[in-house]
Amino acid sequence: MKKLLLGVAFAALMSSSAMAAKIGVSMAKFDDNFLTVLRNGMIEQAKGMSGVELQVEDAQNDVAKQLDQIKNFAASGVDAIIVNPVDTSATQAMSDAAAAAKIPLVYVNRQPVNVDTLPDNQAFVASNEADSGTLETKEVCRLFKEAGKKEANVYVIMGELSNQAAVQRTKDIDDVIATPDCSFIKIIDKQTSNWDRDQAQNLMTNWLSTGKKFDGVIANNDESAIGAIQAMKAANIDMKSVVVGGVDATQDALAAMQAGDLDATVFQDAAGQGAGALDAALKLAKGEKVEHKVYVPFQLVTPANIDKFLKKN
Repeated sequence: MKKLLLGVAFAALMSSSAMAAKIGVSMAKFDDNFLTVLRNGMIEQAKGMSGVELQVEDAQNDVAKQLDQIKNFAASGVDAIIVNPVDTSATQAMSDAAAAAKIPLVYVNRQPVNVDTLPDNQAFVASNEADSGTLETKEVCRLFKEAGKKEANVYVIMGELSNQAAVQRTKDIDDVIATPDCSFIKIIDKQTSNWDRDQAQNLMTNWLSTGKKFDGVIANNDESAIGAIQAMKAANIDMKSVVVGGVDATQDALAAMQAGDLDATVFQDAAGQGAGALDAALKLAKGEKVEHKVYVPFQLVTPANIDKFLKKN
């Protein structure tokens, strides 16, 4: 079952869940702009709740370390656990560990492989990735059409291939390009940057060295889009001559959009996901029911509506 959180209803959920509780939080890694906003969203939400204590740990992108953190949380007797998984295909063991300890668990942002078989006291809070790459690629397609392109060649920069979001966002790109409206777009190459700006810059530099003509870059996240932009600017490419899309609407991405370098991104409500995950964990800790899938909507961001998002992520 799915549930969409919107406006007042979301605020009501937040205010209804205050209780004395200790929550263990395992983040995939601290050194990530988007996940930092998400983590801070949880921390800020907890500050406004009497008696709610968060123990936040950095898994440092290590699956084994993250599983150990979950087991340690369980052994210390936390009331609930929140996990931003390192590897979304390795979550069954995490669910099993929490279930064995009879402690509620909430996955946040990254969809666990076992999302459809979660026990009653486990849930997933995120945004529906079927919308993210779709919104991004449809906007890139629209911009090409607006520019009068009959053919357009693009590079695709993927996130971590072990991550469901990267897989789904890349599928979204392929699906949009497969439609009659956007079939004039051709993918020259697609490679991973592991969500990383520096790796994306190096990847784009390598692509530029081939001398192949291209019209745009569609990236799975903003950090990768920014890395590609940095490489293109270093090569003296006129950013008005290419279309670049990303996902997340981070502050750096919005600055790049204001500078005329990034053409489209998709707002993923990091703070909203973090607060929503905490709310779900507290509800489960009290024995209340929570939908297995709680979705916070994605929103397309363009230069035309950027002002609405400048003070968010």
